[in-house]
Amino acid sequence: MPTALITGITGQDGSYLAELLLSKGYRVVGVVRRSSTTPYERIGHLVDQVELVSADLLDQTSLVDAIEATAPDEIYNLAAQSFVATSWTQPVLTGEFTGLGVTRMLEAMKRAAPKARFYQASSSEQFGMVQETPQRESTPFYPRSPYGVAKMYGHWITVNYRESFNLYAVSGILFNHESPRRGLEFVTRKVTDAVARIKLGTARELRLGNLDARRDWGFAGDYVDAMWRMLQQDTPDDFVIGTGKTWTVRQLCEEAFSYVGLDYQEFVTLDPKFMRPAEVDLLVADPSKASRVLGWEPRVDFHGLVHMMVDADLARHRAGPGAG
Repeated sequence: MPTALITGITGQDGSYLAELLLSKGYRVVGVVRRSSTTPYERIGHLVDQVELVSADLLDQTSLVDAIEATAPDEIYNLAAQSFVATSWTQPVLTGEFTGLGVTRMLEAMKRAAPKARFYQASSSEQFGMVQETPQRESTPFYPRSPYGVAKMYGHWITVNYRESFNLYAVSGILFNHESPRRGLEFVTRKVTDAVARIKLGTARELRLGNLDARRDWGFAGDYVDAMWRMLQQDTPDDFVIGTGKTWTVRQLCEEAFSYVGLDYQEFVTLDPKFMRPAEVDLLVADPSKASRVLGWEPRVDFHGLVHMMVDADLARHRAGPGAG
């Protein structure tokens, strides 16, 4: 039984990855930060099947101890300060978690489990002001937020440790991936949650920023399969993961509202406070390398993803306060 260690197991990707690995017969260990509360909503159905260890990306010793105690075969570093908007108000903390935290994880692996295989969660936000379209593994980075800058550092330090210390360390440059487990602060979930509340009569308005920003949106459950496939290859390498199709925030609104029989133009209001200081206008992946080498293809398309999320938010609001 192989052992996988997941940082960020309580997040969207961590919960889907834990499900996938458990289905493949892994022993799954999740790294969690000590807290006075236990925010395990996304893995509530898995807590009896996974092990949890306490460690923190800001504390090198705790990471070494966690890796020594669990002896993982695979390490998935999914933990980060992952909300772009917050990176503008907390840029130093974002750098500590999302950038330097990767170095601490790699250093801990180098010391305690150098034969393990390491996955780093890179991001399409690293492309920022895109230098070519679509974006592939060789596309130059030009991040446009503290989050994108920190992710770029994490990406390159992973490459550096791979080449300097002969570690099996890879980065998945994942484009936007969503699900019913996405945080409510992210635009896709913000839209689908508002659609559910408006449909049920508990809200009348949705305030958004740039409706013309284009993104390549896929289903998180598909993308964690790509993460696993990257660590099964003979040679470590980096991969772009996305659908290769792009949609505007306006089209997202149109799809979500029309799914429940509403016209988005009657409810969506532009609010300047949701505009980014430096906008990323167009992100679209070229996932051909992942298709060719990993045999990976997305299964859920944009329409299916939006409908899945709207259905989940409708069910949650109908179930009442406190429903998961």
